[in-house]
Amino acid sequence: MIKVTLKRNEGRTVSSGGLWIFDNEIDKISGDYRNGDIVEVVSYKDDFIGYGYINDNSKIMIRLLSRNRKDVIDDAFFKRRFIDAWNYRKDVVETDCCRIVFSDSDRLPGLVVDKFNDILVFEFDSLGMDVRKKMLVDTLLEVLKEDGVLIKGVYERSDAKVRTLEGLERIKGFLSEPFDTDIEIMENGVKLKVDVAQGQKTGYFLDQKYNHLAIRHLCKDKIVLDCCTHTGGFALSAAKVARKVIGIDASDLAIKQARENSDLNGFNNTEFVVADVFDYLIEKQQNNERFDVIILDPPAFTKSKNSVKNASKGYKDINYRAMKLLSPGGFLVTCSCSEYMPRDLFMKIVLSAANDAHKRLRLVESRAQAPDHPIILGNNVSDYLKCVIFQVNDR
Repeated sequence: MIKVTLKRNEGRTVSSGGLWIFDNEIDKISGDYRNGDIVEVVSYKDDFIGYGYINDNSKIMIRLLSRNRKDVIDDAFFKRRFIDAWNYRKDVVETDCCRIVFSDSDRLPGLVVDKFNDILVFEFDSLGMDVRKKMLVDTLLEVLKEDGVLIKGVYERSDAKVRTLEGLERIKGFLSEPFDTDIEIMENGVKLKVDVAQGQKTGYFLDQKYNHLAIRHLCKDKIVLDCCTHTGGFALSAAKVARKVIGIDASDLAIKQARENSDLNGFNNTEFVVADVFDYLIEKQQNNERFDVIILDPPAFTKSKNSVKNASKGYKDINYRAMKLLSPGGFLVTCSCSEYMPRDLFMKIVLSAANDAHKRLRLVESRAQAPDHPIILGNNVSDYLKCVIFQVNDR
C-alpha cells in the first residue's frame, strides 16, 4: 500500500478528531498512486495514523476512513460502516425520512445519503467516494433490504459546487429506473412535497425536522412570521396551531412549493410572499406592524472563515429588525446554518442586536440539527446548525 508521511508537527486536525489531511501537511509519498486509491498515513516518526483515500486535485488531499491498522478497506468495510450508520438512525430518529449517511460524522467522508420514504438520494462530494459510486449504492441497498427496507428508486444530487474543488463535474440524475421525483412525505404530522431533482441540496432540509416541531407549542393562536421559509418547514408546522402564519422567501419556486404544501394540508391560515427578507422587515417596521413569533432561518451568510466578519453584520441586522417587530413577550427563533459561525459568536451577535434594539432576551432553548446529522466532538464542521429560541421583552 502507498505510504504517506506527514511533516513534523502536522496532522493536528486528525489528532483532535477530524478526518482531513491537507496537501501542505504532507512530507512525502512512497510509491505510485491513482487519485481515489486507499493509502496509509503515518506521522513523521512513522507512527500509524490511518487509512484514507487520496486526491491530489484537492487541497484536502487525504480523507481518512479508518484509524484501525487492522482494517481492510474493501466492500465489506463499507457495508459495516453502512450498518453502523443505519442502526444509529433507528435508535435516534423516525426513519421514514432521515439522513442515513452524514459524511465525516459517519466516518464516510464525502458521502451524504438521504432517505425520503422509499427513495434514496446520494450526494458524492469527493473523488474517493465518486469512484466507488456503484459499489456504495449497491451496498447500502443490500443493507436496507436485509433489514426489510425496500427502496423503489435512487437519485444522485452531486451538483454541489464543492465537487469542482475535487476536480469533478457537477452532475445529477437517476441511479435507478426513473421515477416521479416529486415525493410526498410526512413530517411531524405535516404533509410536504419534496422535489429531489430540483429542490435545494438533496431536496429538503431534514436537519431542521425536530426544530420545526419544537417551535409549534409557542405558536398556538399566535401571528407568526417565518422569514426565509423555503418550502414552508417552520411555517407549516406553526400553521397547525397558529392563528395566522406569513412565510416569506426571495425564491419564486420556493414560495410556489410552500403554497402547494399549505394546500396539501388544507390550511387556510397561511400567506406566502415572495420578498427580500431585509426589505420586508424594514417595510413592516415602518408600518408599525407586530408579530407574536418571528422565525429567522436564512441561508448561510458565511461559507468561509474569511467572510465571518461581514456575515456577523448580516446576522446582527436581521435579528435586530426582527426584534423590533415582535410584540412584547414575543418569541424569536433564530438560526444559522454555517459551520464557520461558532455557537458562542452567534449568541454574542444576537445579544448585541438585542442591546441595540433595547430588548432583553430570555433564553428558552438552544438547539442544533436533528440527531441523524450527528455532531462529532473534535470535528467542528459537523456542529453547524444553530437554532436558538428567545422570549423578547423590553428592558
